[in-house]
Amino acid sequence: MISTDLSGLNAERADVTVIGSGPAGITLALECARLGKSVLLLESGGNAASEEAQSLSLATICDRNTHDDMAIAVARRFGGTSNLWGARCQRLDPIDFAQRPGVVEAKWPITRDDILPFYDIACEYASCGKPVFASAIENLKLEDSVVDPCRLERFSNRPAFQTAHKESLSSSRALDVRLNATVVDFELDESGRIEKLVVATPDRKRTIIPVKTAIIACGGLESTRLLLAIQRKHPDMFGGLDGPLGRYYMGHVIGEIADIVFSTEEIDRAYDFFIDGNGSYARRRMILSDKVILDDRLLNCAFWPVVPPVSDSRHGSSILSLVYLAFAVGPIGRALVAEAIRIRHVPPGVATLPHIRNILLDIPHALAYLPGFFNRRYFAEMRLPGFFIRNPGRRYGLSYHQEQFPDPASRVQLNGEADMFGLPRLTIDLKFNRTNADALVRSHERLEEWLVQSRLGALRYRFPKEELADAVLAQASHGTHQIGTARMGLDRRTAVVDGDLRTFDSSNLYVVSSAVMPTSGQANPTLSVVALAARLAQHLASVG
Repeated sequence: MISTDLSGLNAERADVTVIGSGPAGITLALECARLGKSVLLLESGGNAASEEAQSLSLATICDRNTHDDMAIAVARRFGGTSNLWGARCQRLDPIDFAQRPGVVEAKWPITRDDILPFYDIACEYASCGKPVFASAIENLKLEDSVVDPCRLERFSNRPAFQTAHKESLSSSRALDVRLNATVVDFELDESGRIEKLVVATPDRKRTIIPVKTAIIACGGLESTRLLLAIQRKHPDMFGGLDGPLGRYYMGHVIGEIADIVFSTEEIDRAYDFFIDGNGSYARRRMILSDKVILDDRLLNCAFWPVVPPVSDSRHGSSILSLVYLAFAVGPIGRALVAEAIRIRHVPPGVATLPHIRNILLDIPHALAYLPGFFNRRYFAEMRLPGFFIRNPGRRYGLSYHQEQFPDPASRVQLNGEADMFGLPRLTIDLKFNRTNADALVRSHERLEEWLVQSRLGALRYRFPKEELADAVLAQASHGTHQIGTARMGLDRRTAVVDGDLRTFDSSNLYVVSSAVMPTSGQANPTLSVVALAARLAQHLASVG
């Protein structure tokens, strides 16, 4: 059942109460229901985006040059941030769980083998085909390579979870979904257990809901915000005011400081989007081996080729200029790609006339491209996740996606402002330090060595080598992955939740979001968060 009416909720406790209906919340709710639990799923927003609901997540951002606006980092509506998701799906790597003294001190309380079995069902919920994450490149044989050139990312065919799982969400007798239901407070007993939730509706009426087990699944920032609100009333909880809660805030280090030039047609073709026969589009990424990362004290990083900056009309491409003009019109651009991606392609001060000139000079090419693109993007069962246009020179931008160093000074805190329900707002201070930049430059150097030695290509840097680290930091900006602020660990001194995602200080309160990940890895986090949600459902079913 899906309803906006909260009547009857104060009478009976569900086995499991899930707060948040994004990828983690929907997966957890459906899995718990499938495993025999009664589930109440609470979502702050409604079916559609609402300015009033979205305003609940407004925050103070210390540096807007390094953090995305909350409008593209949080979605207060049914389906949560799956409505903003770029659809990328990858698994965490073995190196992400390894001990790396002096580089990354964070320790996972679980192993990769603990989460690995749950990627199968995570791929089902994410609608990204079978869990196949490697694909050999034809005629490419490399032994003991410093780079894995065959790692796959998969792409969701139906990114919006509430749409992909509409039938199950509506028909499950064990699942009760309530929209426009914002959790604004928690009532605890003397031991710290959650006894009741205080839930507010848009008309500002409040309902008290008794709970047996509560799970916060509101995305990284909003999950942390609720925990901080509990801590404000109970200062000794979650490691105390100087503890780990809200600290170690991470995303990924992204950008481009070099171009890549491929040597052969085969390697050039290998990095285009393709349907691999396993149920979705996929694409290869180049990733340094675990041995290289350990030996060279690097951070985990992925590389892949991208088209030249579409905003720079000097590319002379009618198709790229057409893409830029589409991105520049907000509603059209948002229909093409995730908003976080769109805004990075439309910097201020770009003249439109040169782009129009590019299109007019090559109208036939542009018109020939459009029908196939729109058919594959919007009407095919397996949707094309983006655009990549190969060129005769085989030269492309080299995009990087590096894990961020976990820094306790990079953090989120409550401030003195409050939303319309009285819940304190966040101050967000995401920091990128020199460690991130220096490691990334060294990773480029190792990739370059491998390309040249393997005769597969070369790099062409866009900046003098002595300026590369500064160029990395100048581009460093994130905010959609929201990792580390309620991390899992071995004890309450260093972490907020244990390996089962149960908070150390409240025996019936769990958290499942990207915030619980102690390291960020090179992979986008959504698929791993969904896997953690499926694992948590199994745990909850096993404990009765």
